[in-house]
Amino acid sequence: MTEAVQRMIYPRYAVIRIRGIPTTPRNIATALNLLRLRRKFTMVVVPGTPDVMGMIERANDWITWGEIDADTLAEVLRRRGRIAGDKPLTLEYLQKWGWQSFEEVALAYVAGEINRLSCGKRARFKDGQRPPCIPYLKPFFRLHPPRGGLNSVKLHFSVGGDLGYRGPLINDLIRRML
Repeated sequence: MTEAVQRMIYPRYAVIRIRGIPTTPRNIATALNLLRLRRKFTMVVVPGTPDVMGMIERANDWITWGEIDADTLAEVLRRRGRIAGDKPLTLEYLQKWGWQSFEEVALAYVAGEINRLSCGKRARFKDGQRPPCIPYLKPFFRLHPPRGGLNSVKLHFSVGGDLGYRGPLINDLIRRML
């Protein structure tokens, strides 16, 4: 990617896998794997870069996505965030790395101040300086099936189903799945 593309602030999308694993075509399975959506009802939060949008468009019939807001992201981090070793993400862990609250991390990510939510062991940052991510946070979130169920996993959202782009209404679905 060029430097200009890296500096641009893209919208942040929540992407949820709605359909399961059997009979997934190989090119769609590859796109879902690259998005880290390996199981049904998992969610990732990604920037809307052209590369990511291409993968989302390819897997359009297996996922739903939309713009996530800071309040919903903070609630997802609080209730479903996991760190390495499958331990829950706690406020004490965030404070250890210089973040004051879940809301602060969520607002910084949605506003584009930080580019990634999670970073692994290869991340480099200076001692005493707050990292531009949450170290060792798992890059996906496991969710429950939605309360009240789904309408249809074969139709798009625009025609009464649950697949495809749903805009800010993704936040309602996420809250039903927490």
